[in-house]
Amino acid sequence: MKALTISWLFLTILHSSVARPTADPLSESERRSNAASKQLRPVLAKRQQFDQGRPINAKGNGAPITGGTNQYLDLQNPDNLGAQSTDGGAVPNLKWSFSNSKTRLFPGGWVREQVITDLPASHDIAGAQLHVTKGAVRELHWHRVAEWGYLYEGRVRVSAVDENGEHQVDDLEVGDIWYFPKGQPHTIQGLSFPWARNTRNRPYADVHQGLEDSNEWLLAFDDGNFGALGTTFNVGDWIAHTPKSVLAKNFGVNESVFDDVPTPNPYIYKGPEPSSTEPDIPNPNGELQGNSSYVYRLSQQTITPAPGRGGTMAIVDSRNFPIATTIASAVVTLEPGGLRELHWHPNAEEWLYFHRGQARATVFLGSGAARTFDFSAGDTAAFPDNSGHYVENTSKNETLVWIELYKSERVADVSLTQWLALTPQDIVASTLKIPLEVVQGLKKEKQLLLGKGVSG
Repeated sequence: MKALTISWLFLTILHSSVARPTADPLSESERRSNAASKQLRPVLAKRQQFDQGRPINAKGNGAPITGGTNQYLDLQNPDNLGAQSTDGGAVPNLKWSFSNSKTRLFPGGWVREQVITDLPASHDIAGAQLHVTKGAVRELHWHRVAEWGYLYEGRVRVSAVDENGEHQVDDLEVGDIWYFPKGQPHTIQGLSFPWARNTRNRPYADVHQGLEDSNEWLLAFDDGNFGALGTTFNVGDWIAHTPKSVLAKNFGVNESVFDDVPTPNPYIYKGPEPSSTEPDIPNPNGELQGNSSYVYRLSQQTITPAPGRGGTMAIVDSRNFPIATTIASAVVTLEPGGLRELHWHPNAEEWLYFHRGQARATVFLGSGAARTFDFSAGDTAAFPDNSGHYVENTSKNETLVWIELYKSERVADVSLTQWLALTPQDIVASTLKIPLEVVQGLKKEKQLLLGKGVSG
């Protein structure tokens, strides 16, 4: 543990000093003097060229890429070009963009997924983006795994039934979350967005004027291999592959009733005009509500600033959403220049979806292995179980918004600063070879989101 701590802390300190060299520290007179000196190597006059998509650092190490390369991706990912001298070892790719996923088109919408074959590091969670227009329906279905959803555009109507015959029909707004346990049948229909509604308590809303019929959400499943056969079961698909004589006997109707069952199953289709209010379905078995509810209305919660004064973190897990026992979540906003403090998660891998903004994160795997990644809107990532990391907002003027997910009943993290502050001070100082007064100044409370210029 001592070796890991030293490596991580010094990687981080060095990273902050070399992340983005900009201004030339030499005056004109100094440059002329230095140029005349035979003892100064010419390479010192060179500057990093990562911002031009070239793997050349401030010491002049590296060279331009003359073979095939994607200049746009190189500019988006300067840390892949070697911008961080503190990176080391063999760390696998931990990033995937939904823009690289195959988009499947349907009448009334589309879906694109990220599964383990896209991002092999993501063992616990698979993700998807799904879009439906007003009235369009994600066909009745169920999964072998649990489904978690976050609505970031529009309004939807969700309905579900459990094994006891209890049911739930709810209209959700931007910011709301749902969780359908493994094997519970459900469906989702798009509604129109009421622009006149108050969005004061919905800091994560994407309000796109003119797209009143657009409804879009993030989906997550508690198995990275979500694309495997036998994971999703659509009701139309099942009906189409069951003998009509059996269907007639099961439902007590004539076989001809099933002459027009669509095949292949539609997945998303243009459904009936949705009613303006939630339909009332009398049910002698009762409704799913309270601790059994499949819905958490984050849109109705007051989001308070997180410790560190750098943004907000809305945690939704089994402690406030009891049904969500296998997927815990945090919806995070971070101000420009802010930092999600150095930490790790003791109970699970972390899966991330970046919704807005630009970010950078270095993931530390121990034994000198660390790698820095650059993120933008639409990117996903998987940080290995117990790996040390941070998330930094690299934008100068845009708030960073992302979602953290864990295959766990709760969100849990260990703060590096808090750990050091609560360890005997002389041991910390002698281990890291830093002044005792620095250790004495460390905060004993977590500083989850540090604002620009705020230290932990």
